Amino acid sequence: MKAVEATNVAKVGKVNWALFNPKTYATMLYLLLSLPLGIIYLTLAITGLALSIALTPVFIGIPMFFGMAKLLNGIVSFEQSLIRHILRLPVPPAAVPNHVQAEAGQNWFMRMVKGFDGELFFRNLMLVILRFITGIVFFAVMVTALALGIGFIALPVVHIVLMNEMKLDILENTLFTYFHIDWTYNQQYLLSEGIGLVLFWVALRVVNGLMQVQRRIMYVDEAYLQPTSEPAPAQFHAPVQPQYEEFMDEQHGQEKLWLA
Repeated sequence: MKAVEATNVAKVGKVNWALFNPKTYATMLYLLLSLPLGIIYLTLAITGLALSIALTPVFIGIPMFFGMAKLLNGIVSFEQSLIRHILRLPVPPAAVPNHVQAEAGQNWFMRMVKGFDGELFFRNLMLVILRFITGIVFFAVMVTALALGIGFIALPVVHIVLMNEMKLDILENTLFTYFHIDWTYNQQYLLSEGIGLVLFWVALRVVNGLMQVQRRIMYVDEAYLQPTSEPAPAQFHAPVQPQYEEFMDEQHGQEKLWLA
């Protein structure tokens, strides 16, 4: 049942009609911000862990370490919720807690120790490092792909402006001249516009593909596969039928025996 639900969620997160879909442009903004956000996340993680290790001898580093574990978990949860919001995924159900809730009499330090999950901490740390790497790579890929498409689309306008203002012909030494193809400027404009539109469409598909990769890297769909704390279904008991009819049948049988 969970696998079917996760498959339906995956279909919801895919982007169709990329040019007219708001998810595409929200993804562009996300990937543009991925570079500075990745730098901020990594800086916070490295600085916090270094300080917690350095201050361990004076006992300040231990609670700081547990605080950094909470901070890393918050960063990963924020990134997952941001991706869900951009792709318009449904809110995942509440997961069953893996640890027993701390007693009310315990202090904050014991609650932090009991709530610490080493496997989750290392996974969140690796995700923050991957977030920094993918932020750089995805930013460069998206800007390059979009620049190629927009550059070819804007080439006719740029050529006309440079010809009128600076008498500069940027189409003077091109492949058409090298291969001795006698095309007019209007024909080259049309070819440039066609190539630009194709490249821009490919760039939009690349942008949406990068978001799907980021979605898998950040384990966004994992929340839909976890067991949920669903309330037990109400049990309806059929009312107990009175045994009056059986009792009367027994009485009639005994009366017949006495009369016989």
